[in-house]
Amino acid sequence: MDFIDKILASDNSMFMAALVIGGLILWFLPALLSLIFNRKHFKYILLACIPAGLSFIAWGGVMVWATTGKVFGKYANKIKEKT
Repeated sequence: MDFIDKILASDNSMFMAALVIGGLILWFLPALLSLIFNRKHFKYILLACIPAGLSFIAWGGVMVWATTGKVFGKYANKIKEKT
């Protein structure tokens, strides 16, 4: 805890800006990944990232949703082909 207090009390504005930018990238990482894996639900995932960042469990759920978008469609097509 003392380490965090020293960082926050320092006058290094570039380091503080890097921490804020890094935190935002991590907070919205599921939305960035959904651009690759689940483009259809990007808007919904982006909106879900806002409150989900407060809970690790919810953020993990949004991460799973963002990265498994095409997987469900791929397996659904295989099932349709078999029937």
